[in-house]
Amino acid sequence: MKYKPIGMAILAAALYGISAPISKMLLTELPPTLMAALLYLGAGIGMAGINLYKRLMKKEQLEASITKKEAPYVIGMILLDILAPIFLMLGLSLTTSSNASLLNNFEIVATSLIALFLFKETIGKRMWIAIGFITISSILLSVTDLSSLDFSLGSVFILLACLSWGFENNCTRMLSLKDPLQIVVIKGFGSGLGALLISVVLKAYSQNIGYIAVALILGFFAYGLSIFFYIKAQRDLGAARTSAYYAIAPFIGVLISWIVLHEGITEQFVFALILMIIGTYFAVSEDHRHVHVHTQETHEHKHRHDDDHHSHHHEGVILGEHSHSHTHEEKVHKHPHLPDLHHRHSH
Repeated sequence: MKYKPIGMAILAAALYGISAPISKMLLTELPPTLMAALLYLGAGIGMAGINLYKRLMKKEQLEASITKKEAPYVIGMILLDILAPIFLMLGLSLTTSSNASLLNNFEIVATSLIALFLFKETIGKRMWIAIGFITISSILLSVTDLSSLDFSLGSVFILLACLSWGFENNCTRMLSLKDPLQIVVIKGFGSGLGALLISVVLKAYSQNIGYIAVALILGFFAYGLSIFFYIKAQRDLGAARTSAYYAIAPFIGVLISWIVLHEGITEQFVFALILMIIGTYFAVSEDHRHVHVHTQETHEHKHRHDDDHHSHHHEGVILGEHSHSHTHEEKVHKHPHLPDLHHRHSH
């Protein structure tokens, strides 16, 4: 079952990977803050359209809606998504782009450490090895000269941006069992309007309707659909593992740049790709199993009754996936598992 969420994480990375080369072309006409706003708003508008279509077609609601209980994580997710780009822009104004690219890879490590120490997510030896290979691979891909690393004030702002995104990834993970469509709509409009407000304050405008339209469409695919699949992957993989697979995105961006912009493929890229493949192997081959206890718990999320974790009874016959509030009785068993909602126990 773990290969389906892994596929979703890689698909999320692939969709996000297209944003870098296309954004590079759009930034010739659009200011960076406005570009960020349009990408998030494109995600919100596009996913809201899909949600409206589902309602008009009266499709059955299978996902659990966000409740007041999740409000702190929703607020945290939006604020951190606004704050992180501000730190990134401040950092870019005080340091080189190569230094920023190198330090940006700290997001994978930050996400994993926050997941481990604050949210008590289990990360085994093989996964730490995978994260190590993937981080080194991303660093090699990011810069051409490691001597460009400079721990200036700008570097501090870049690291604060990574830390903010690390917390944001974990906030999103706490919402991952809720309706991912609803999460992306909230995230898109919340972060998009926040970034737009910053753009207005900075007087970063553009009257190029064509470029604005393309940026919105790009936001729907590279942010909207990407975040949608990212959240669905987090549901089963947890924050650290999803972040590790998501690190494939820059490689996809380089390949698209090679095809579309005719940018060269370097030996450094090939070596980084080999390290990425090794890291992915360690991540995919992880086999975590032990005797564990499921305590009694009542919650609501999409589920089915053939997964050995949802044995509650219904009036009448219920087939396939559905969502409602249900209670898990205490259970002790052993099987391979990931840090999903039902396996966030301590070790």
